[in-house]
Amino acid sequence: MTLQKNLDRARGIDFPTNAVIGGKLIGAKCGKTFDNVSPRDGSVVSKVAACEAEDIDAAVKAARAAFDDGRWRNKHPREKKKIMFKLAELMERDLEELAFLETLDMGKPIRDTLSVDIPTAINSIRWYAEALDKVYGEVAMTPSERLSFIVREPLGVVGAIVPWNFPLHMACWKVAPALATGNSIVLKPAEQSPSTALKLGELALEAGIPPGVLNVVPGFGDTAGQALARHMDVDLIAFTGSGEVGRKLMSYAAESNLKRVALELGGKSPQIVFADAEDLDAAADAAAWGIFFNQGEICNAASRLLVEASIKDDFVKKVVERAAQYAPGDPLDPASATGAIVSESQMRRVLGFIDRAPKEGAVLARGGKRAREESGGFYVEPTVFDNVANTHALAREEVFGPVLGVIAFKDEDEAVRLANDTVYGLASGLWTANISRAHRVARKLRSGLVWINGWDACDITVPFGGAKQSGFGRDRSLHALEKYTELKGISITYRP
Repeated sequence: MTLQKNLDRARGIDFPTNAVIGGKLIGAKCGKTFDNVSPRDGSVVSKVAACEAEDIDAAVKAARAAFDDGRWRNKHPREKKKIMFKLAELMERDLEELAFLETLDMGKPIRDTLSVDIPTAINSIRWYAEALDKVYGEVAMTPSERLSFIVREPLGVVGAIVPWNFPLHMACWKVAPALATGNSIVLKPAEQSPSTALKLGELALEAGIPPGVLNVVPGFGDTAGQALARHMDVDLIAFTGSGEVGRKLMSYAAESNLKRVALELGGKSPQIVFADAEDLDAAADAAAWGIFFNQGEICNAASRLLVEASIKDDFVKKVVERAAQYAPGDPLDPASATGAIVSESQMRRVLGFIDRAPKEGAVLARGGKRAREESGGFYVEPTVFDNVANTHALAREEVFGPVLGVIAFKDEDEAVRLANDTVYGLASGLWTANISRAHRVARKLRSGLVWINGWDACDITVPFGGAKQSGFGRDRSLHALEKYTELKGISITYRP
């Protein structure tokens, strides 16, 4: 694979542009489209159906009809599993196309979409297909004249609203368990990255998922997204995105039919390095990867680096050296470790945090500028700020870009206090050779995930979600199935 071959391949990509509603590929009822701009070079790669409330209503009606007549939920588990495996096979067949769509839509490196994003999405479909017949009900302890049992039933119509940073990956985290439990779905992808979700809808039909079971409706958050969240016939909104939007979704749910809401709202995750860490080089590798991978556009990015004061200066030098490995390049170049920021507005937001940090007292140790401006795309250098205080905006607010803030601490108690001194609680990490400290600190950290001597060191078998303002509800693992089901208790009384 070479850059030239990838450029040639990219020119031949056929971008999906229509909604998938009730088994049909259709434009928006209003006739509007929006420009799908590639952050790679600022070019318009497609014009996508700009769906609004009437399109959402049509999709919800199609989903409800499919659910009510049982065309999917009443299928034998063996048949559902077969169809979901077929979907995974089709995604694998079209892996390269999906990877190019993702790279051109979102700006992430082609080497990551080929080896990480799309394979991980495929694995989610397969994993939940395999799991769907392995979730059992319960039998309650009752008097001898009665039998009481508890079953899990599908909720009904699930509205899934997914972010732009891992478009297909996040979609499959929600679509796969929702399908596995027998629901119908209306999927609203982010307007910045709609293509792979639309392709997923097409492949689902080809795989044999009945029309109306998986609907994909592109559009803007304040039109299509709001309409989905306010719809009176949607039973659950499953959302990954910002806290600002998460609050709106809760409000829309309260103002409509009190639908359930499951939120994953990002974080300001600390990675703590104690002086007794056994391998400081590995810790430095993790510190750089944890913030610069995917251009820092990760909800659990390790954006706060807490380092014990006695080793801080030397450790920061190690991280700065590694940051050079993440210099942004053309996303279609297989040699590029990082790519473009998803949009010009997001790039401006990231640069705004960089401009503000020195004014608050932080010291720029590396980067800090826009890169590759001549390309027409939206790139930011991997950036490291030292001497950050936990009161700085860089330590309080989610930047969602390749910007690391280094904070010194003097002892374990201060490290825990600083780590927990945030409104977020998605992920945390710590590096230490002391097993007692590892257990002790892990239990004290208020976050949904804690990694010890590693970062993001888990897979689909471990639930993903946060505490505090990082939201509630879990993706991944068998626990993800819970939010897509309703518990029902059934009791039978024997008559003499």
